[in-house]
Amino acid sequence: MDEYIDILTKDQKFTGRSCLKSEIHQKGHYHNTAHVWLYTKTGHILLAQRSAKKIVCPLLWDVSVAGHVDAGETNEQAAVRETFEELGLTLSENSLEKIGVFECFQSYPNGIIDNEFHHTYMAELEVDINELTKNDEEVEALKLVSFDTFESLLNQSNTNHHFIASNSNYYKIVVHHIKNKLT
Repeated sequence: MDEYIDILTKDQKFTGRSCLKSEIHQKGHYHNTAHVWLYTKTGHILLAQRSAKKIVCPLLWDVSVAGHVDAGETNEQAAVRETFEELGLTLSENSLEKIGVFECFQSYPNGIIDNEFHHTYMAELEVDINELTKNDEEVEALKLVSFDTFESLLNQSNTNHHFIASNSNYYKIVVHHIKNKLT
């Protein structure tokens, strides 16, 4: 589905304009996305493997949930909506704890220009992973990994083709916040 996305300036101000998601990425307009990192009280992080159908970084492991903020939608509304659409999991806005906003400005060989502001949240996963219903258009597979496993995979991301290697610093910040939450 090609939804409408609000166009921002490079300093994250709304321009009052919106366009289709395909145009956002074709023209490189700045825009918001919502990321949700789900964790368990036992110190595990839910990773989602990007669908093989994805245009950017198919089959690599990444954030639990990620998606674009639709025109007129708040970042928190998008986080809740995307979590339900991708995992069949209902979260409340109150369950989201904001980690921060991360700039992700990248261009890809296929012509996609990502100029995104990742509004990043963490939330406790309170159901068994087997109760999640993944959206096959978005998610190939799901898995829970310990902090140690996460960090080990991340340290080898330039050679193991597990994570999106260019996001390594972002992943490290997220893990740091989740660890601090649990200690």
